[in-house]
Amino acid sequence: MNRRESLKALGLLAAGAGVLTTACNGESAKEARIASETSNKLPGVEDWEHERTQKLLEEKFFTDHEMATITVLANIIIPKDDVSGSASEAGVPDFIEFIVKDLPSNKIPMRGGLKWTDVQCQKRYGNAFIKCTKEQQIELIDEIAYPDKAKPEMQQGVAFFSLMRNLTASGFYTTEMGVKDIGYVGNRPGVWNGVPEDVLKEHGFNPENFLG
Repeated sequence: MNRRESLKALGLLAAGAGVLTTACNGESAKEARIASETSNKLPGVEDWEHERTQKLLEEKFFTDHEMATITVLANIIIPKDDVSGSASEAGVPDFIEFIVKDLPSNKIPMRGGLKWTDVQCQKRYGNAFIKCTKEQQIELIDEIAYPDKAKPEMQQGVAFFSLMRNLTASGFYTTEMGVKDIGYVGNRPGVWNGVPEDVLKEHGFNPENFLG
């Protein structure tokens, strides 16, 4: 199963814009991406908004271990394929770091979920999630990635992975890499060559009267 098929199976492509709008503040995220590369203020952004973004970028919420875990999880959700790079190559971990500071209600669910993931792996495999084998990591993810199939005792993990998946999709598909991945080419002028012949015939018109 390729990446696009996997995302469709998990409901991401079907969710579309709904995932993007509920998971993050798009304008803040956009400004943060540019601000991380330049200190220039974007046109139309008020001074207080720019100052707030700069302040959030200077703060650090996740530990190095948590960021490493987020990176592995993000790349499991959106791995590199023949079309584009992985989630981490698109800067998704940094995006998530910014978003939880921009939307603090995500802090506890994310930190708690990351801890839950490590605890589960310690019990099963004797290692933190990032130190487990790829097979062990996927084995755990398979138990929380599909809400309808998850066991009751795995619901905390299900809630965390759903949030992680939404943030990863939001971060990836609001980058240039992500936009190209879904084949979006922007607005293009349409070309109309008249009513198709089969449509004209279906409605009793002679196409020869409309051609030439």
